[in-house]
Amino acid sequence: MKLEIKDIKELFKCRDKDANKYDFGVVGLMGGSLEFSGAIKLANLSLSALRSGSGLVRVIVEENLKDAILPYLLEQTLFILDNNLNKALNNLDVLAVGMGWGQDESRTQYLEYILKNFTGKLIIDADGLNILAKNLNWLEKTKAKIVLTPHLKEFSRLTGFTVEEIKEHSLEYAQDFARKHNIILLLKGSSTIVTDGVTTYLVESGSPGMATAGSGDVLSGIIAGFLGYNSYTPLSVAAAAYLAGLAGSLATKKYTDIASIASDQIEFIPEAIKIIRGAYEKN
Repeated sequence: MKLEIKDIKELFKCRDKDANKYDFGVVGLMGGSLEFSGAIKLANLSLSALRSGSGLVRVIVEENLKDAILPYLLEQTLFILDNNLNKALNNLDVLAVGMGWGQDESRTQYLEYILKNFTGKLIIDADGLNILAKNLNWLEKTKAKIVLTPHLKEFSRLTGFTVEEIKEHSLEYAQDFARKHNIILLLKGSSTIVTDGVTTYLVESGSPGMATAGSGDVLSGIIAGFLGYNSYTPLSVAAAAYLAGLAGSLATKKYTDIASIASDQIEFIPEAIKIIRGAYEKN
């Protein structure tokens, strides 16, 4: 079904006055490398997670990325990874992994460990998906609640179908893959598909201005932040995607489809939430 604001409005309800930050989830973001401009990617991820409502955000990086990421962090906390992944994952409700990561052996080992040991909500994107495509058997025994967020080429690697085949049968292939692997799949496109193989939503809130480097990182951050305080369901993931698309559309309206950049989308997350709540008034 096509997702509409009325379907998700309840997920954006106002918070109780006595709420505290721990009521809204501890979100971890793990990725980045010097080679792939990881600092900016992680900064956008972490800020979008906070803007979309998470209570705490832990940015998990290796020592060599510390100085690059520190200038971009304010409200977020920084965790320096020293091969003690168990400590890095401690008390996390949600983990997003793979953005700007690279695919070397250490990353492969990290992802395998996470899938074997993490039991929270796990969003895998970018290089995490490329690693997973070579090791799909890891999904069979994981206890994590998995969300995969591929674009068409990444989904081609995961399934073995060509991009052209996926375009022709996108809904069928997405539902089959999600059902087979017991995950929630978000397949990016002009009409984004969110499905667990049983329940499916089509999200069409985006704009051409979102076709820019970093938009996927912002989306993963929004999903991670939103799942910090919402249940693991296709509706929650679709709601986060709708929020990202609406924020992107608002950014495009201000900055045009040519000039919009990924960080502009973060700027408009609060306004998008107001619109979804129905509290927005036009000037």
